[in-house]
Amino acid sequence: MNTFEIAVIPGDGIGNEVVPAALRVLEAASEIDGGLSFKWTNFPWGCQYYLEHGKMMSDDGIAALKNFDQIFLGSVGMPNLVPDHISLWGLLIKIRREMKQAINLRPVKLLRGLNSPLKNPKDFDFVVVRENSEGEYSESGGRIHQGEEEIAIQNAIFTRKSTERAMKYAFELASQQKNHVTSATKSNGITYSMPFWDDVFQDVQKHYPDIKTTSTHIDALAAFLVMKPEVFDVIVASNLFGDILTDLGGAIMGSIGVAPAANLNIERQYPSMFEPVHGSAPDIVGRGIANPIGQIWTGKMMLDFLGYNEIGSLILAAVEDTLESGIKTGDLGGTATTEEVTNAVIKNLKKRS
Repeated sequence: MNTFEIAVIPGDGIGNEVVPAALRVLEAASEIDGGLSFKWTNFPWGCQYYLEHGKMMSDDGIAALKNFDQIFLGSVGMPNLVPDHISLWGLLIKIRREMKQAINLRPVKLLRGLNSPLKNPKDFDFVVVRENSEGEYSESGGRIHQGEEEIAIQNAIFTRKSTERAMKYAFELASQQKNHVTSATKSNGITYSMPFWDDVFQDVQKHYPDIKTTSTHIDALAAFLVMKPEVFDVIVASNLFGDILTDLGGAIMGSIGVAPAANLNIERQYPSMFEPVHGSAPDIVGRGIANPIGQIWTGKMMLDFLGYNEIGSLILAAVEDTLESGIKTGDLGGTATTEEVTNAVIKNLKKRS
């Protein structure tokens, strides 16, 4: 029996509703597997914690998290009370950076039973590898002067080490899939960082002669995700470009509420963190109608990273069975509650086992 110790941070808003739902599914999966179990430890960090303590997490939070196998996060944000730059940099990005979670992985797939807003969607199934440690989200810059003379400077930092790491991960992933990597660039408009990105991509691709490659400007790439998403396999992108593309990916799937994500420490020196793409959705908090699928799929990604791909695949199949049977939350055009969707996923998971 392998028991994994998981730090659970429900966070804000609907995180407190969808995280317990996903934990129920993961517990059901562990019962089916037989050789897998979890020990959950909850942490009350988030915006409410900030309002009470003046910080998003405890002073010893990072040290405490290092003792766990993985981190399972719900959502972060209470923009009406805590500015986003405080909530994100005080918890989510703080954990990403200090745990060296340099790869953000986000799959995009046309799920069975889900209606894409695209008029004629084909069976798209691709993954975005997002560089997760620097780029446009680098904490470098400042503001000077006031009034009409005020100036804001934001520096984008790109290192060869981190850029190569993301690209190599993308190529290795493509070698297990459809052998095609698309690089998201904008070297015709951003004069230093993106030509550098292109140069590194060309250097890395030489080591993978069997992998087909394409380099596409980000504006055209965004259009292609709508027009022909089925042609993509693995997309590698900078921090900002990857973030935007994957929200679009959630939209073409039918709802950002189904989109999962993983923040990976690929060296496995520190725990990785698994979180859905959606936010805290303060407008529906407490109504029991939040879509749990993104969080459940995120749990599936955690199982994959732990080496339990088979039971992870069963979870995603059970999600698709649930959608195909018409049990969906309101964002997907249904009337089911969070609990009803979760119960159906667990029932279908047991059927498949």
